[in-house]
Amino acid sequence: MDETTLRRRSEIFGAEEDGRFTFPAVGDERTLLAHVLAAQRATLELKCTGLNAELARRPVEPSTLSLLGLVRHLADVERRWFRAVLAGQDAPARFSSPENPDGDFDGAAPDPEVITGAWQAWREEVAFADAYVAQAPHLDVEGHDAWRGPVSLRWVLIHMIEEYARHNGHADLLRERIDGARGL
Repeated sequence: MDETTLRRRSEIFGAEEDGRFTFPAVGDERTLLAHVLAAQRATLELKCTGLNAELARRPVEPSTLSLLGLVRHLADVERRWFRAVLAGQDAPARFSSPENPDGDFDGAAPDPEVITGAWQAWREEVAFADAYVAQAPHLDVEGHDAWRGPVSLRWVLIHMIEEYARHNGHADLLRERIDGARGL
């Protein structure tokens, strides 16, 4: 690697370990999946650290993608898979609807109440999901999804890891466009 690559790599990864991915790499499947998902969730929070109204900024016009939109979207995704599909609750999305399917992103406004509400909703949904995973008797617990049909808790956990990883990639680029921060 040349000096530029090394410099950028150290700028991205930093010198200090932040602890998100320091959990054991061996263990039972539920524990490993839960740890990886928790690390992906922590990554989203880290990408948004230190920002307030900037969370709603859409730095790549005409896209409606924003960090706040991602928080709102992922709150709805957590809610859908864990509450509605697996737990069978009547739990409509908080930020989007059939009439406004992009409400999670379109409604991401730089208003302190909107920002606070998004984080509160996300944290509530994450807490519900974590409790559900901890209390489930096994990973083969199934729910029914209108789109996929029967899905297991195992599949939902894998899907959620993929969902966060993909959107954390978006968050990397959004954050860098907002304030130049890399490696968060």
